[in-house]
Amino acid sequence: DSALDAARDSLGNEDGTWNIDAVLGVFAARNSELPGIEAADELTASILDDQALADVLNRAKAGGPLDVIVDMISFTPADADTAIRACAGRSRQFIFCSTVDVYVHPHPLGALPYREDAPLGGLNDYARNKVRCEEILEAAHARGEIALTILRPAATYAEGAGILDSLRGRPTYLDRLRKGKPIVVHGDGQSLWCSCHADDVARGFVYACGNTASIGRAYHLTGEEFLTWNQHHQTVARAIGAPEPKLVHIPTDVLAGLLPGDTLDDAAHWTRTNFQFNNVFDNSAARRDLGFRYSVRWEEGAARLANWLDAHNGVADSDLDHFDDNLIAAWEAGIAALANTWTRPALIRFKAAQPRRSARKKG
Repeated sequence: DSALDAARDSLGNEDGTWNIDAVLGVFAARNSELPGIEAADELTASILDDQALADVLNRAKAGGPLDVIVDMISFTPADADTAIRACAGRSRQFIFCSTVDVYVHPHPLGALPYREDAPLGGLNDYARNKVRCEEILEAAHARGEIALTILRPAATYAEGAGILDSLRGRPTYLDRLRKGKPIVVHGDGQSLWCSCHADDVARGFVYACGNTASIGRAYHLTGEEFLTWNQHHQTVARAIGAPEPKLVHIPTDVLAGLLPGDTLDDAAHWTRTNFQFNNVFDNSAARRDLGFRYSVRWEEGAARLANWLDAHNGVADSDLDHFDDNLIAAWEAGIAALANTWTRPALIRFKAAQPRRSARKKG
C-alpha cells in the first residue's frame, strides 16, 4: 500500500491526470517495497500494430517469460483477438480488466448479490463486447495460450472524474445541489448502486499479479455500500455541506423517451441499460484470494471528488445551463396535462358510475 500511495502522490500533472512515466519511476525506485520486482523498464508499442507489439513483447521476453500482462484496453472482440496474437505464450499470467456490466439485468433468478457465476448478457454494446472479450480470452486460456485472470470492477471513480447521476454526471450537478435546485432521479430512486474508489480497485489488481490462485477465475472488485439512488444523492449533498436535495423522480422509460439515443454518451443511455437495475455484488472471492478491501466510503469519496472538481474548475454554473430545469419543467407540465385531460374526468366518470344505495327503514 505504501508504494501505491507513493505512486498516487507522484502523479502530479497540473490537470490532475495520471502521469504514467511518474508511476513507472516510483515503482522502479521503490522496488524494495514490492517483493519480487527488481526493476521497471518502459517499452512502448501501439496495440493496433501487431508487429510492433510483438517485437516489443519479444524484447521484454528476452530475459524469460513475463511475469504478468495486464490488459486494460480490450473493449471489442477485435481487441481481444489482437491481445491473444500478441501475448500468447509470452507471460506466466494474463489479467483482463472486464466489468460487472457483463451480467444479465435484472438477475434472471432474482438472486442478489451477483456472484461471478451469474448468467452473462449485457444490455448495451459496451457490456456485450466485454462478454465476447471474456469468451475469446477464456477459449485461449483453455488452449493453453494464456493463463487468464478476469477482474470485474463496477463503477470506479477517482479524483479527476465527475459524479454520476441519472443524467450521466452533468457538470452542473454539484452546483445544483449547493443551490438547492431539484435533481432528476430515475424511477422511484430505490434501485441499488455501488461505487468504488480507484485506490481500492487498484489494490485488487496489484495483488492479482503473480497470484497463481487467481488463474482461471473471475473476481469482483466493487463497492460494498449498496445505496439507493436517493441515498446516493443525499450522501453527496451531506459530503459537500449542501442542503437536503430536492429529488424529482421521472420513470426510466419516460427519461429514455424524452432523451432518446442509443450511444454510451447519451444522457439517459446508462440509466436505461444499467442504473435502473440493482447493482449488488459479492466480493468475498476477491477478499479471500486478492486481499481486496473496501476502505473509501462513498461520503469520503464524494467529498474528495468535489474538492478536486472545485480546485480544477470542474463545476459548471447551473444558472447558465437550463437543461435540467427544462427537463423537469417538461415532465411536470406533462403530468399536469395528464391530470387535467385524464385523471379528473376519469374520477368524475368513476363516481357517476357508482350504484346508488337505497335507504332502508328500520323496524
